[in-house]
Amino acid sequence: MSQTTNNGTQVLLSSERDFWVNKDADYDSFLAPKHSKIIILVFVVSAVAALLKGCAPETNNVITTAQKSLYENKWGVNVESIRLSSAGYMLDFRYRILDPEKAAPLLSRKVKPHLVAQESGAKLIVPAPPKIGSLRQKSYQPIPDKVYFILFSNPGRLVKPGDKVTVVIGDFRAEDLVVE
Repeated sequence: MSQTTNNGTQVLLSSERDFWVNKDADYDSFLAPKHSKIIILVFVVSAVAALLKGCAPETNNVITTAQKSLYENKWGVNVESIRLSSAGYMLDFRYRILDPEKAAPLLSRKVKPHLVAQESGAKLIVPAPPKIGSLRQKSYQPIPDKVYFILFSNPGRLVKPGDKVTVVIGDFRAEDLVVE
């Protein structure tokens, strides 16, 4: 039951307030023995799932062993991944610098990287929004063991997971990379 005051606001009377607030509720009853078994079971299942995920072998289907040694010996880089990003509208290319001297040409500001979708032959570029510039890392002094990225546009979601692509950065060509 409510009552209207002189200024037109309604005030709840005690019987109506008691309906919304249960004074007899025992908030510690959630941790009672009947619920503790459920909590422990959820915790154990989560821990086992986390352990099993950590025990799974790490696979890198992006490149073959021959490609990996070529990139390491000639260019001083290790290709980490090429993945879809931004709901499929971008491709995220990641590579680790192993030898800064060999990898320096990949980070040059003068080089304009692109990606070629092998199935369609489409050439995808690195977007360069006016306020932030090219969506890639550039450096005068490459840092060893640091992972660098390049984001390529993927208009219309042309490239899909499992497609093969070629990343071109100046003279560097990473061919037959499988998109994750």
